[in-house]
Amino acid sequence: MEIRALMLEELSEVQRLAGIIWRRCYPGMISDGQIEYMLGWMYDLALMQREIKEQGIVYEGLFLEGKMIGFCSHGKQPGGCDYKLHKLYLLPEHHGKGWGRAALRHVAEQARLAGCRFLVLNVNKRNERAIRCYRANGFAVRSEIVADIGHGYVMDDYVMEKRLTHDLSSNVAVADEYQQRRIHIRGQR
Repeated sequence: MEIRALMLEELSEVQRLAGIIWRRCYPGMISDGQIEYMLGWMYDLALMQREIKEQGIVYEGLFLEGKMIGFCSHGKQPGGCDYKLHKLYLLPEHHGKGWGRAALRHVAEQARLAGCRFLVLNVNKRNERAIRCYRANGFAVRSEIVADIGHGYVMDDYVMEKRLTHDLSSNVAVADEYQQRRIHIRGQR
């Protein structure tokens, strides 16, 4: 798998993949109406472009054999020591193959390079599969939030965090493992 920054013109592919992934994965967690509302809001092309240009959020594609199979977005939180994973989604047929774990390691390394102490994310409280994945990758629940997002909908989420290590020997080991994993992943078919 290859992870690379996306160009603005590639955001329409993020929008397309989000539609497929959300409509297949979120029924039963949130209503169909909320799925469509959130897709229209969070994956609006103009909004994603503003996030990149004005907030410094990075959108990256996860590619397997040249085809985008998922995406992530992340960036340093203003005025603090947190780095936020805003989005991480894979097509369901690619779940359970280690690609999500590889993307989490990649984002954690970006957070370390930015000098952050914590990698944080929000996850729907009913998304048990994602919560298990995050826990298996060193995340713990920091807090809970219920946010009104309009039109009678709320996001009922856990805020999860992973403490990042910054000692030099640990960073070297992490970087070595990260590089080996990237080479290994790129070589898989």
